[in-house]
Amino acid sequence: MRLSDFDFDLPDDRIALRPARPRDAARLLHIPAAGPFGDHGMLDLPSLLQPGDLLVLNDTRVMHAALTGTRRARSADSGDVPVSINLHKRAGPDQWYVFAKPGKRLRAGDEIRFTKLSARIEAKSEGGDFLIQFNQSGAALDKAIQDEGVPPLPPYIASKRKVDAADEEDYQTTFAADDKTQSVAAPTAGLHFTDRLMAALEARRVGTVTVTLHVGAGTFLPVKSENIEEHQMHAEWCEVSDSSAALINCAKQDGRRIIPVGTTALRTIESMAEGEGVRSGTMETDIFITPGYRFRVADALLTNFHLPKSTLFMLVSALSGLDRMQAAYAHAIAGHYRFFSYGDACLIEAAP
Repeated sequence: MRLSDFDFDLPDDRIALRPARPRDAARLLHIPAAGPFGDHGMLDLPSLLQPGDLLVLNDTRVMHAALTGTRRARSADSGDVPVSINLHKRAGPDQWYVFAKPGKRLRAGDEIRFTKLSARIEAKSEGGDFLIQFNQSGAALDKAIQDEGVPPLPPYIASKRKVDAADEEDYQTTFAADDKTQSVAAPTAGLHFTDRLMAALEARRVGTVTVTLHVGAGTFLPVKSENIEEHQMHAEWCEVSDSSAALINCAKQDGRRIIPVGTTALRTIESMAEGEGVRSGTMETDIFITPGYRFRVADALLTNFHLPKSTLFMLVSALSGLDRMQAAYAHAIAGHYRFFSYGDACLIEAAP
């Protein structure tokens, strides 16, 4: 398939710069396997699900992955250069792969100074990111990054406004685990969940289980090749625990539906698919799901609305069908649904 197959016109005012308040006040578009679309709110989710359904949540926690520093002048008359970096993948106790601006002015060997941290650029990759080495390591580095950085808002929000105190809570799911602070972007479908909604799901006898995928900033990189098969996904670390695998496999054996909350949870369970269920363990996944993919675990998906020509729109098109998703997105745009990370949600049921 061609990249242009996944394009659509999105008015700029449909991009949400702030989340709904409260979180569960977001709108929800129901996209059944067949038949008309349904306009709902997130608090209607329990009634759209069946008793026994199992929601799969990504419990990763977002770190302060956006840092601003200064590249030291190479000579007395060259001047310092302000530098913005976004961490996207850990390479070692003191090393990270980062995206940096202005990338064209940075070279291997350059030193970047932050308020209390400093880092040296080790190399620049063909993909345009940089490998940097910090002057601290391990837990000390993690703490310093949290102290120095701010939440890493997606480019389509960060280009329109600055990060502020509200984003500290807004850009974090309520079920993020304290010991899993490794994501550089939020699993945004989970941002709609509140204690009130979780209680309603429990009353409906809808189960929940957690997996982990540490989201990388590569999720925002555009697909540049018109032939989508030439696109290479960035690898991301994921985990399914023994207990979570057992709950998912039990549900599959019972014929109950497995519904990931977000594309990261979906990519995790599909990457760990084995037999009629999933295996436990960890891995680096670069799974790229496009139309024609046969889903082995997921029966439906709760997710936000995605960018045109993005790998995530390709994924949802694989689940429901490209024509069906183009029609659903046209319905959402006409109905003034809010798009992307802080936007509204949709519940997509897999096509037969």
